[in-house]
Amino acid sequence: MTAERVFAILQSRPDQFVSGEELASSLGVSRTAVWKAVCQLRSKGYPIQSVPRMGHRLSPDSDVLSEAGIRRYLAHQEMEVRVFPTITSTNTVLKQMAQQDAPAPLALVAGAQTAGRGRMGRSFFSPADTGLYLSLLLRPELPVAQAVSLTACAAVSVAEALESITDLEIGIKWVNDLFLKNKKICGILTEAGLEGETGRMSYVVIGIGVNLRTPEGEFPEEIQKIAGSAFGNDTFPDLRNRLAASILDRLMNYSVHPGDPAILEGYRRRSLVPGKEISILSPGKDPESALALAVEPDYALRVRMANGEERLLRSGEISIRI
Repeated sequence: MTAERVFAILQSRPDQFVSGEELASSLGVSRTAVWKAVCQLRSKGYPIQSVPRMGHRLSPDSDVLSEAGIRRYLAHQEMEVRVFPTITSTNTVLKQMAQQDAPAPLALVAGAQTAGRGRMGRSFFSPADTGLYLSLLLRPELPVAQAVSLTACAAVSVAEALESITDLEIGIKWVNDLFLKNKKICGILTEAGLEGETGRMSYVVIGIGVNLRTPEGEFPEEIQKIAGSAFGNDTFPDLRNRLAASILDRLMNYSVHPGDPAILEGYRRRSLVPGKEISILSPGKDPESALALAVEPDYALRVRMANGEERLLRSGEISIRI
């Protein structure tokens, strides 16, 4: 417990040395207890610098995820945020909490997942230290047909958050994948619970997984051709805490009015699909070829089939050669 409290103080005062005496006084413990806490944190991999007569501080290039670190940048302080070094799946755990009437907004943030999930039940590669994995629980007053608009809100939120840190140009593949330089860097999974009588959502869980850095030894062979990372081998101080807060704040703002034309404009501007030949992938059916025409105001994808018929896709999956 003392170690967690020491870490919270150090993370709340970036680039500052905090003396052992001040830490001890703030926490009501001895300086020996503070030193033991610092040693304990170091043994867990926390990059803490200690200098005689100056005290302790987190290394300036630290990128340790924590609730205190996220809250330092978070505007929506009313949100409950829980941080895990490793979790099975932020979406799976948060869905279970939602079904047990957990209050919203609630965010789960993790540095790694052992059973990360994507669409169609696929696994999502979620190694430690190279990505950011988070899920947000909302209880919106929306019909389930509008769940796709919340996925679009998430896509724009992640794109803007990444672009705010560096000069990246993010593209969106309908409806839930983000691309950079022809490689997928982010997947979004939106899952909702229904109210049987009204047809409205009792809850929605929006899961986001972002590949921030290229893992040591590269991505697994089966996804090497399609998977990329937002920042490669570049480092940014406190990247994951800053990015998590930025994504959550934007998503909270956009989810209040998911039909805002500005969100649609941001989505369309980044869309990689219109004008491209695509394959429509439906369970139990052969792929169908089509030309993608436009993203409609409700985020349906208007396509022209090989026989000239126009169709609106509101769900499912497409394949596209970027």
